[in-house]
Amino acid sequence: MAAETDLTVAVTGPTGTFGAGLVPLLQDDERVRRVVGVARRPFDPAERGWTTMTYHRGDVREPEALREAFSGADVVVHLAFLITGNAPRATTRAVNVDGTLAAFRAAAEAGARRFVYASSVAAYGFHPDNPARISEDWPTRPAARLFYAQEKAETEQLLAAEAARTPGTALYLLRPCVVLGPHAVGAKDVLPGPLAPLGRRLFGRPRRLPVPVPLLAPELPVQFVHEDDVGRALQLCVVAAGPPGAYNIAGDGVLTLADVVREVGGLPIPLPAGPAQLAARGAARLPFLPPAAQWVEAVSRPAIMDTSRAKERLGWAPRHTGLEALRATLR
Repeated sequence: MAAETDLTVAVTGPTGTFGAGLVPLLQDDERVRRVVGVARRPFDPAERGWTTMTYHRGDVREPEALREAFSGADVVVHLAFLITGNAPRATTRAVNVDGTLAAFRAAAEAGARRFVYASSVAAYGFHPDNPARISEDWPTRPAARLFYAQEKAETEQLLAAEAARTPGTALYLLRPCVVLGPHAVGAKDVLPGPLAPLGRRLFGRPRRLPVPVPLLAPELPVQFVHEDDVGRALQLCVVAAGPPGAYNIAGDGVLTLADVVREVGGLPIPLPAGPAQLAARGAARLPFLPPAAQWVEAVSRPAIMDTSRAKERLGWAPRHTGLEALRATLR
């Protein structure tokens, strides 16, 4: 087994927003000797300046491909996950739930000492009895409607059961809030089929409005975290800077939707939180709600996290506030 200063790290889904924050840190980390980028579609790590990474084809729906990709890995970081789009629900479940379990099992079979899973604040669900500040001791519970939140909560629970049966592979769960930064992906696949290019142009990247526009701004809190700070938290899990378990990750400072409206160049029109939450709950119950629209459920009870555990046990500290993360995205 390799020493902690000679790590081989396999990363699934390395070309997304989380990978953009993590892989450059692994590239510069003297404790990491080799990185394997595992993705279904080929990419050239050298084009991104990732000289310690080699590409290995691997689909999370193909356990044998995963076992081959993870061979010799000391740590597996699992970032592959379908967030939104128009794939059938069976496909998202095959990737998000079944694929994550397959990745953990393949990592355990390969002898990986740690499995790091990028979960989400959404795993807590958007329940009326959620506390104002959620710590990791609060239970993860499936959301009523949002498939992403449902699958994050279910996957965490299934992973915990797998890890209990496989003590040789320690499980790290990161629960970041909304992740922003220069590589923020956004809702690029909101519109279907031939309309997808238009959707990517309209929604793929937040940007400032060309002229000030009045916008409703419900009095609701929101947390953001910079992609680089998520990358540092993942890196600390890779090198086992703290014990396994779940960690909330969010930038310092809680914003309001009025703050967001001002940053994008709008003119916030204050709206009490109650009516907005009631409207969101009603909208979330509408039948045949497309996956992208299901995110309205998050407005019904915004989840604000306490990040003390990550700071105390992992030694993690965000270098960007939530406001700075938003501004980095808009730039």
